Amino acid sequence: MCRDAETSCFLSTLHLRMFHVGFIVLVSMTVISLQISECSGMLWFLWFGSLWLGSAPSPLLVGLVGLGFGSQLVQAVACSRWETPGAAGLFQDGDVVIGGLFSLYYQPPALDHDFSRLPLYKPCTRLQALPLQYIYAMVFALEEINESVKLLPGVKLGYHIHDSCALPLWALRAALSLVGGNSSSCSFSAATDGGKKSGEKPGDQAVPLIIGGDSSITAMILSRLLGPLAVPLLSYTASCPCLSDRSQFPNFFRTMPSDIYQARAIAQLAISLNWTWIGAVVAKNSYGLMAIKIFQEETRGAGVCLAFVETLRRENIVSDATHAALAIQASTAKVILIFTWYTDVRELFQQLDARNVTDRQFLASEAWSTSGDLLQHPSSSKVASGVLGVAIRSSAIPGFEKYLRNLSPSHRPNDKFLREFWENVFLCGLKDSAAANRLPPCSGTESLQTVHNLFTDTSQLRVTYNVYLAVYAAAHALHRLLSCPDSKSLPGNSSSTCSVPKHIKPMEVLQHLMKVNFTTPQGEMFYFDGADVPAKYDLVNWQKTLGGKLKLVLIGRVDGYDLQMNESAIQWSTGSNQVPVSVCSERCRPGTRVATRKGEPVCCFDCLPCTEGEISNTTGSPHCEPCPPEFWSNSDRTACVPRQLDFLSFNETLGITLTTVAVFGVTVTTAVFVVFLYYRQTPMVRANNSELSFLLLLSLKLCFLCSLVFIGRPSVWSCRFQQAAFGISFVLCVSCLQVKTMVVLAAFRSARPGAEALMKWFGPGQQRGSVCFFTSIQVLICVIWLSISPPVPQPDLDVPGLKVTLRCAMASVVGFSLVLGYIGLLACTSLLLAFLARKLPDNFNEAKLITFSMLIFCAVWVAFVPAYVSSPGKYAVAVEIFAIIASSYGLLFCIFAPKCFIILLRPEKNTKKYLMAR
Repeated sequence: MCRDAETSCFLSTLHLRMFHVGFIVLVSMTVISLQISECSGMLWFLWFGSLWLGSAPSPLLVGLVGLGFGSQLVQAVACSRWETPGAAGLFQDGDVVIGGLFSLYYQPPALDHDFSRLPLYKPCTRLQALPLQYIYAMVFALEEINESVKLLPGVKLGYHIHDSCALPLWALRAALSLVGGNSSSCSFSAATDGGKKSGEKPGDQAVPLIIGGDSSITAMILSRLLGPLAVPLLSYTASCPCLSDRSQFPNFFRTMPSDIYQARAIAQLAISLNWTWIGAVVAKNSYGLMAIKIFQEETRGAGVCLAFVETLRRENIVSDATHAALAIQASTAKVILIFTWYTDVRELFQQLDARNVTDRQFLASEAWSTSGDLLQHPSSSKVASGVLGVAIRSSAIPGFEKYLRNLSPSHRPNDKFLREFWENVFLCGLKDSAAANRLPPCSGTESLQTVHNLFTDTSQLRVTYNVYLAVYAAAHALHRLLSCPDSKSLPGNSSSTCSVPKHIKPMEVLQHLMKVNFTTPQGEMFYFDGADVPAKYDLVNWQKTLGGKLKLVLIGRVDGYDLQMNESAIQWSTGSNQVPVSVCSERCRPGTRVATRKGEPVCCFDCLPCTEGEISNTTGSPHCEPCPPEFWSNSDRTACVPRQLDFLSFNETLGITLTTVAVFGVTVTTAVFVVFLYYRQTPMVRANNSELSFLLLLSLKLCFLCSLVFIGRPSVWSCRFQQAAFGISFVLCVSCLQVKTMVVLAAFRSARPGAEALMKWFGPGQQRGSVCFFTSIQVLICVIWLSISPPVPQPDLDVPGLKVTLRCAMASVVGFSLVLGYIGLLACTSLLLAFLARKLPDNFNEAKLITFSMLIFCAVWVAFVPAYVSSPGKYAVAVEIFAIIASSYGLLFCIFAPKCFIILLRPEKNTKKYLMAR
């Protein structure tokens, strides 16, 4: 402890360089931490973190530290540490020493808070085999570099390796010892002199670079601690994307890819395998929550949805794992994504095994995809067969297995880690060890050559290879620095000479580490992009052996955004070679479209068939595409086929019926014509202008016949002829009726006194002329219409359906309207005249018959307009034919049926006397 006053100790240091200032703060923090951790380690951690989160050390900061804890500080020449944390470590001095931090032990000591003993007085326990392999990977790489004639020739690299006990507090303590030197003295001359002084023990030399930070949280804390001193921290497992932020962690580097890349790789797996309904179980920390966020971002727009997201907390793992297992069991999702530590997965698998949930396909993150403990656990073989996961890239290290198996305490007597591991493996006590009293002594013949455990297994070197790469990255940075190709460009370097190993500054190593670019002994290119290395992963699959155990099989690789996978080599959870299906709704087949369900994820939808005229020819189509006008959808709604032309033909039932009725009308009209011709001399025929009657019968026959022109495939000439025949025939017919009515009116008007000359205007010649005049007007309208804008045959594409009607399209509605309008005008005029003549004195007044026939005629054609407009396709043509036939029959029967009845059945009434009677 310090003996003198705090003020002199503080003032004596103000003139020192920034590095010296930083060292004082670090050493003083160590002393303070040792005292405060006696009371509460966590309180110290929070205080220390808040003090160092921001900026570089300054004299003011040192002053605050000194004033706040003055009773604990002394002059530098009199300061000493209570305890040397580096007592339990692995040391090898050299020209340049590299620091190492590894979580070798996982059982921290219990702290006594009675304030009667020194803090941190007990070491951590429970040595782990795999982290020990990481340590010897670092040692092996350093020895390999020391033997190289190309890399750092003439420079010997040493190492100071400490255990961090998997706790940030332990890591901080060890890091302070590494950057400040592990000496028990507070002398600044000892701490800043790179040379080894007489009386120093191994590990007292300060390091310019640390390989460590086995977790992201530890790496963040260490980086913030070492940042103001510009000491590079090179991590081999920290994967948090936040560590890529150079503004917060400018001194941080890693050989482990960022978690962003593995989340993207897993998202690519899900998309490529068409898994759209996935459950997720993640750790409730930055690792799990960040990974699932990136997964969702990467799969957005690809139709992938999360059925549920369950979180696991380490402190409440049993209840959380139980809840997650129940969610997996209840969900319809067959694929489960797990982002958490392997110990959490082990508990989850046990809960699933208890519920006999064995049909799920798991997607694994690198945190547990290669876990040997999980592979050997009984529950895993039941519930986790076929696991597909992302793993840290594995690579062979030539000579490393031989190096491990040749390790022996006899060759490394001062290696405390190896001695403890040796005693644990062979269950014997080495000489001068604590275990010698409780274990039989070792015979000296023990060897690792026949030992098979995690330490000697080099078949899957993943994190081990990351450590190996970290050492080579540090060595190449030192090589650049000591080769000094650009020493003049380094900030603060006013000398033109190269740096020497004994006086290397951390800032110089940091600057050269940023520029590292080399080829590894395995032939891979290595460089840093900021803090990160290019993302490289293995894709692994858990497969069952014949004995029922699980083994790890490499089935693909990920290089950046490029995913390569041998799908045929995968053993799925179902035991078959068919990719499991995990969807909320089956993909919509061709001919249907996706219809999302309100309030549900986009992956849950209904499949609605495409409407007529639309198709979808792909699976999972979000919408249906309309067919071109000339095409229509087939019955399955999967393709557009040419539309079939349809028209009213003579071969179909409707055509045959209309033809029969029309021909029957022609026959009846002809029969009436024959009757009238035979009885043309009788009073009944002569009484009503027989010439007009014959002309009327001829026009009616033409009306019946013109209806047949509308039946059959329309052509250019048939379209023109049918409208002309229709218009002219009906005008001829109505003209005859109008002239007949006019003649009746004139005949009765001429019987009045003074009106004898009226009949000379309605003689036979005038009657024929009137008919010809009225008809010629319609002929003129038709000629003009058909000459300027005639109807043409055209498919009616506006009407939906596979069959499209080929009809005569009216190019000019005005022309057709004039034709119909003129017929309507004549009909109305005839109706009016006939109505006026209906009560004229005559036993057989034809005006009554004309009135009734015109009423029927007008009623038919008034009803025709809405029926024609609303009828689809060829039925509109049928409506027009029906109107022609119906009006023709109305005229025929209303005018000629009474006459034929008298002529044929009541001949006694066919006399002039009867007809003239009132």
